[in-house]
Amino acid sequence: MNIVETYTGHVDPGGDAARRTLDALTITKLSVGPMDNNAYLLVCRTENEALLIDAANDPERISDLIGHGPDRPALKTVVTTHQHQDHWQALGAVAGANGSNTAAHPLDAEPLPIPPDFLVEHGDTVKVGQVTLEVIHLRGHTPGSIALLYRDPAGHPHLFTGDSLFPGGVGKTGSPEDFTSLLDDVESRIFDELPDETWFYPGHGDDSTLGEQRAHLAEWRERGW
Repeated sequence: MNIVETYTGHVDPGGDAARRTLDALTITKLSVGPMDNNAYLLVCRTENEALLIDAANDPERISDLIGHGPDRPALKTVVTTHQHQDHWQALGAVAGANGSNTAAHPLDAEPLPIPPDFLVEHGDTVKVGQVTLEVIHLRGHTPGSIALLYRDPAGHPHLFTGDSLFPGGVGKTGSPEDFTSLLDDVESRIFDELPDETWFYPGHGDDSTLGEQRAHLAEWRERGW
């Protein structure tokens, strides 16, 4: 697995991974599967403990990303952002191979291929080594969709949004009511709470910042579902 150390937020399907190195944490992004799903490997630099966000597909590529040598990180946790099948195709294989705990929101737990080892609700936290991630429940794309937030004390926040927020709009919803619910949560729980420099990492495609998207919120609401 080739890992590019210059991080732009773009990775190609079947291509290289890209790593961003922070003071306490590394974030490595990999595109997997036929739907260009993003998998994110977070590693605490102090304890060499890892957390994976969405074991979406290609368990062999995810295994290569984690590494095979004695210095590879210990993958302690796999978090699934929501219940849609393209986000958990490799969940059983990756968690089983690494002895990892799995986590999801209770409203999205039932469709997953293996029962979560623990459930997370809005306001809960998840640890990766010495790093704490906050759970944000975003209702609408699915009932139990979650985002994970890392408030980097040495820089800007980093937000992993699953399929709830993308550059250009919120995720797909099945009804006008679900759309309103999702956009309301994205506004109140993300845009109203976090600064423009917050970098967000979606479940498919390229990253963006809240500042780049904030001016379009009214346009998204007018556009509707």
